[in-house]
Amino acid sequence: MDLGLRDAVVLVTGGVRGVGLGISDVLRGLGATVVTCARRAPEEPVEGFLECDIRDPEQVERLVATVVDRHGRLDVLVNNAGGSPSALAAGASPRFHAKIVELNLLAPLLVSQAANVVMQAQPGGGAIVMISSVSGHRASPGTAAYGAAKAGLDNLTASLAVEWAPKVRVNSLAVGMVRTGQADVHYGDESAIAAVGRTVPLGRLGEPDEIGNCVAFLASPLASYVSGATLAVHGGGETPAFLSAANVGEVR
Repeated sequence: MDLGLRDAVVLVTGGVRGVGLGISDVLRGLGATVVTCARRAPEEPVEGFLECDIRDPEQVERLVATVVDRHGRLDVLVNNAGGSPSALAAGASPRFHAKIVELNLLAPLLVSQAANVVMQAQPGGGAIVMISSVSGHRASPGTAAYGAAKAGLDNLTASLAVEWAPKVRVNSLAVGMVRTGQADVHYGDESAIAAVGRTVPLGRLGEPDEIGNCVAFLASPLASYVSGATLAVHGGGETPAFLSAANVGEVR
């Protein structure tokens, strides 16, 4: 399928594993030239990989400059890198909270600023897609700073879409639970993963390539009039707990 991304130059932060790898694979499959980055090189060689700590302004400047030097332009930025270990807010240190907000909110802003400079100077402008989370739209116990940062990322998306229009479109995906190589760490064994999946209206966790498909849409000309939007990609969200508590049964 041709979404108009053939030969587009795309930068995916954190694009070497999990959701980021799924995004990178989908975009490569559509003919895009994909550059990925992470703080450390992966064990197996990855095409188009550049080492970068996206929290460091100087490294980010070098990253974007290298992409442009090698490929002549930057058409799409996918701010995927992020995450958080579980830690209850009452006991987590100020440094822990600061690092989580830095990675999940300030770093995407930093990379977006650098990409915007390039995109504003290009005839075709560009598109930025933020990988946000449903944690920014509901309570996020155990990852409070992460949820707050993701809520900020969605607001940042709306603000940048206004500031950088009309050359650059900025959108975000509020991603729900996704089955990655780390699913067992978050949810437990196969039976636990299946039980968690049953709390989702579509009956399962998402797959990384399904997130990639949504990124491809927002990055493509098909979404040429979409900017400042947050698209929920969560399989319908979560079945309300009161239905089980009240023994209501299936809702159709």
